[in-house]
Amino acid sequence: MVSFTVVICWVYPFGYSDSNNGIVREKPPEAVVEVGNKSYEAPLGSYCWGKNGQSTCVDTVGPKELLKGKEPIKVKPGEKIILEMNDEPQPNQVQVLQISENDEVEVSVKDNRFSAPLQEGVYYYSYGVWWMD
Repeated sequence: MVSFTVVICWVYPFGYSDSNNGIVREKPPEAVVEVGNKSYEAPLGSYCWGKNGQSTCVDTVGPKELLKGKEPIKVKPGEKIILEMNDEPQPNQVQVLQISENDEVEVSVKDNRFSAPLQEGVYYYSYGVWWMD
């Protein structure tokens, strides 16, 4: 069996809430990464979040720096990776970027799922979500 390491980081390029979309949280909800039958908490990166006409922005380091020293998640080539947020309403726009040593590409996500790459290596992922009116 060939295995490789995928490192996943959750980064909010922008999140938004107000009375029109039903979100009343003080900050973005937590995300969980599911691989096989295991779940992993995804750290929250940079985000902007609004409530009652007031916005707060938090700027953190990038995915690689945010995960420095963390244990990587090991997956099989092509294995399904699920991104979950147990909160309502769910975001209506999602973007996942795969970041490797020399490249950054957008990953196709369907129903909060995508497949791990087939090539062995260390990959970082940025998971951006938006609540759009």
